[in-house]
Amino acid sequence: MNEVNRLPAFDLFGMATSPTKRTNDRPEAEALVEVLKALRAHPAVVWCERMNSGATRIGTRWVKFGFIGCPDVLGQLRDGRLLAVEVKGPMGKLRPEQAVFLERIRGAGGVAFIARDCRDVFLKLETTKKVQT
Repeated sequence: MNEVNRLPAFDLFGMATSPTKRTNDRPEAEALVEVLKALRAHPAVVWCERMNSGATRIGTRWVKFGFIGCPDVLGQLRDGRLLAVEVKGPMGKLRPEQAVFLERIRGAGGVAFIARDCRDVFLKLETTKKVQT
């Protein structure tokens, strides 16, 4: 909880009120910011981008974007391999279609993993160094 949430709440007239409990904590969004910063700073990563997927209503139509199982981050390593990272909060779990997609990337020689913070990024990229032949 950050410092702002600990301060007393006041209504429009300056009267103290009980603070409302946040119901939309976003640990995965915080993890995504941290993971992207770590990937962009890592010397083995050439590029990486956040991938959005879902649907939105435009007028009377629903428009889908992305694809089922699409990881949160796609990129490329300096050695040419595809990079796919699914970002999860501390309690987040991989959906089956996400697991299948990550396995497809690994099966094709790419690097794919789940990251909850920057430590996962550095650990996974260190352990997946391509053997020089």
